Amino acid sequence: MIVDRQGRAFRNLRISLTAACNYACTYCVPNGKRLVAAQDELSADAMARGVEYLIEAAGIERLRITGGEPLVTPKFEPFLQAVSTLKLKDISLTTNGQLLAKKLPIIIDNGVRRLNVSLDTLDAEAFPALARGGDLKTVLAGLEEARQAGLKIKVNMVPLRGQNLDQVLPLLEYCLEHGFELRFIELMRMGHLARDPNGFQQQFVRLAELLEIIGAVHPFVQADAPIDATALRYQVEGGGYFGVIANESVPFCRTCSRLRLSSTGWLHGCLSSSNRHFVGDLLDKPRHLALPALQRLLVKALADKQDIAFSGGVTVMKIIGG
Repeated sequence: MIVDRQGRAFRNLRISLTAACNYACTYCVPNGKRLVAAQDELSADAMARGVEYLIEAAGIERLRITGGEPLVTPKFEPFLQAVSTLKLKDISLTTNGQLLAKKLPIIIDNGVRRLNVSLDTLDAEAFPALARGGDLKTVLAGLEEARQAGLKIKVNMVPLRGQNLDQVLPLLEYCLEHGFELRFIELMRMGHLARDPNGFQQQFVRLAELLEIIGAVHPFVQADAPIDATALRYQVEGGGYFGVIANESVPFCRTCSRLRLSSTGWLHGCLSSSNRHFVGDLLDKPRHLALPALQRLLVKALADKQDIAFSGGVTVMKIIGG
C-alpha cells in the first residue's frame, strides 16, 4: 500500500473512458464546442488492463467510469465487460443520461448498481442553454427506466448564479419524490474558470446560501457520511437525503482517496495540480515489469495532493471526468 504523511492512500479510481461528450456545459467548456475523442486515446483493453494493474499496485477498491460522456464511446461495453470480472468492491457510472435508456441493459448485465446522472435544470427551455446539447425529456425517461430497474441513483447539479439557482428546490423536490439523492456541487476553479476569477465569482454559489434556500422550505439535519466522502450529507425532515460537495466552502483534501486515469493514459493524483504522470506505455508491458514502474509513478501522484484545500486547476474538467 502506498500511503502519504497524512495517511492518505488511493482507494477510488475514476477513469475517463473518453474525452468526447455530447454536451458542452457552460461550466466545463467556454466556447460551446463539444469535446471530441483524442487521437491518442487508449483502447478498451488497455484501459481495463490499467484498472487491473492499479488494483494490484495501489490497492484500488472502487471504480467510477466517467468521461467526457462514457456512453458515447464504443469502448464502453467491452471495457465494462472486462472490469466487471476484476476484484472490485464497486463499479459505478457518471453520465449525463442522454443515452442512459439505450445503454441500460449493458449497464445492468455487467453489475453496475449505482449511477450519478448530471442534471442542472428541470426547465426544458433552459436545459439546452446550460447543457448545449441533448434534451431534458430523454434524460428524465432514462432516469425513470433506471429507477424502475432498481439502480441506486444520485443526481448531480452545479448551481450557477444567474443561470439555474431557481432550480435548487424543484430539483430537490423531484429527487425526493423519485427516491434519488441530489448532490449539489459547488462550482470549481477548473479549466477556463481557473483563468477567469471574475467569471467564477459571478456564478459561484456557496454552501451556506444553498442550505439557506433549502432550509426555508425543507427542514433538515446533517447525516453521517464515510470519512473519505466528498459530500456533506443531510437528511430532510419527512424522508430523503441530499448532499453538497462543498469544495470551496468545506475542503476535503485531507481525506481524499481519489486517483484519476485519463483516456490518453495520464494519471492525475489531484485536480488542483497541473502534474500528471504517463502510464500508457506501461499498459502493454507484462505485469512484472509494469507494476514496479507504476508504483513509482503512484508515489509521485500521491505527493501531488493538496494538504488542506483545492486551489484551482487549469485542466479541463471534462477531460478527467470530474
